[in-house]
Amino acid sequence: MSRYGRSVSAETRKITATKTWWILGIALALYAAMMTSTFAFLFGSMADQLGEAAPGLGVQETADTVYSAIATYGYVVPFLVGALSATGELRHRTLALAFIAEPSRWIVLLGKATTLIGVGALLGIIGVIGGVGAGAGTLALTDADPALGSSDTWALLARIVAAMAIWAVIGFGVGVLVRNQAMAIVLALVFTQFLEPLLRAAASFWDWSANVARFLPGSATDTLVGASTMTLTTGTEGAVEPLTMGAGALVLVAYAVVAVVAGWALRWNRDLT
Repeated sequence: MSRYGRSVSAETRKITATKTWWILGIALALYAAMMTSTFAFLFGSMADQLGEAAPGLGVQETADTVYSAIATYGYVVPFLVGALSATGELRHRTLALAFIAEPSRWIVLLGKATTLIGVGALLGIIGVIGGVGAGAGTLALTDADPALGSSDTWALLARIVAAMAIWAVIGFGVGVLVRNQAMAIVLALVFTQFLEPLLRAAASFWDWSANVARFLPGSATDTLVGASTMTLTTGTEGAVEPLTMGAGALVLVAYAVVAVVAGWALRWNRDLT
């Protein structure tokens, strides 16, 4: 096995040896189920009451919007897992042992990033299972089509998994920069669940700010996924020309690269003490 392969294997054992990943995985499944079932109920049984607040959507668009809530609100979980994987190593000083076993810090960094891509994808699958199970069930109960027989639906779900994988790497880079575990948790929750949604809502009032908001990480996530409940809850749909799906993916990957490279330059490559 190559040095890189050994690093990936070691990092995988570190993550799977703790309870954090599966506890947060269960939390993600439940959170995704709550959000998708809520929007499915709104689009199904309450469609007449919503009127103009929820513009008419086709079968595929409705299903896509419901399932997109998995990523729109759930990306905080892989972000947290990535951040905790970095801050936990720094807090307990286990990173020094990794550098003893593998002197090349770049290999350790790449091994951890690769492992987190896999963990993030796994969390994405767990979130999809919980979110689609609840969302599709609610749509069916309200006499709406869950569109599970459509290849477009499965393509959207695959993009959700990809977005979750990228967010785990972003979280890792931020965790390396922040170092403090409590601060990383607070930052993840405040930014993803409160600050960015507020910024996106506020940005919708002016064209120039709406254009800037397209490049926020949550906006890039929604663009990559290809649908979002945020366009309905903030009224931003049609306000500005959205990024293409490919551009959204590039923006999100850029956030991951910048976070990891910044972590490497400012923290990872320095003395651990």
